[in-house]
Amino acid sequence: MNDTQGYAVFFFPQALEVLGDAIRPYLLDGPAGAHVLCKEIDTGGAFTEMTLEGRTADGQFLSLELMVPGSMVRMIVSAHGEGSFGFGASLPKPAPKAAAKAVPATAAPSPAPTPAPAVPDAPATVIAASKPD
Repeated sequence: MNDTQGYAVFFFPQALEVLGDAIRPYLLDGPAGAHVLCKEIDTGGAFTEMTLEGRTADGQFLSLELMVPGSMVRMIVSAHGEGSFGFGASLPKPAPKAAAKAVPATAAPSPAPTPAPAVPDAPATVIAASKPD
């Protein structure tokens, strides 16, 4: 297993709005959205503490600690490996080798209906039933 390269911390949209210009210099934009890339993270208290590494204008090493309320953090992703961090389309897996027997061709199945979203926009309505007497 490769060593951890860092963490990508994603925030709720409302948190980014509230933090405003204060968070903008630390945000990186990617296909999955704006996030802060940090070297270490501590989620043990009311605040999520992130350690960021960087360089000053004259090239000196700089380590910053950025702390935000834990309720602002939407998701934390551990970045591993030597490739760049990001989300993208995965490559299709190679097809298995054909069996020795010939299989007769069949008609292509009809396309499946469009699946429902993984997370609905609103929770389902809950209706309380009355108790029988």
